[in-house]
Amino acid sequence: MNEIPRLRYPRIVLGLMVAAGIAGAALADGGKSEQGVPLSPKYRQECAACHVPFPPGMLPAASWRHVMADLPRHYGTDASLDPASTKELSTWIAANAGTYKRVSEEPTQDRITHSVWFVRKHNEVAAGTWSLPAVKGPSNCAACHPQADQGNFNEHSVRIPR
Repeated sequence: MNEIPRLRYPRIVLGLMVAAGIAGAALADGGKSEQGVPLSPKYRQECAACHVPFPPGMLPAASWRHVMADLPRHYGTDASLDPASTKELSTWIAANAGTYKRVSEEPTQDRITHSVWFVRKHNEVAAGTWSLPAVKGPSNCAACHPQADQGNFNEHSVRIPR
């Protein structure tokens, strides 16, 4: 009589199946993370004209409110917009701001580079890397993340300049 073979390590197999399912789900949505919101055309037009269009999921809504309220002094630059554009962008950013655990705390100065998750993700980056001429600092994401302008910060595609 044919017997059904018993799994010797059912918990391990179950764990591997769950992990594969999670990885498959991540790939099924195009590999997008919590930040994978398509950028609004207005956001690309206004914000990406000067810097990488940071996905709104990188900061909590409270930080984005501070950023949008202080556009005349936007990190040392006047980034003022007309009231209609400010309202449109503020609404879109608030609707797509980070709500998950890793962005629940407002970083100092509402800077992505001061957030707990950013510091943890970049802790292996040598201090001298930030001052390389091609990098110029931690806010220049595109220096190491070639697809940063598309919201792709996958660590497997990182290329640190020399």
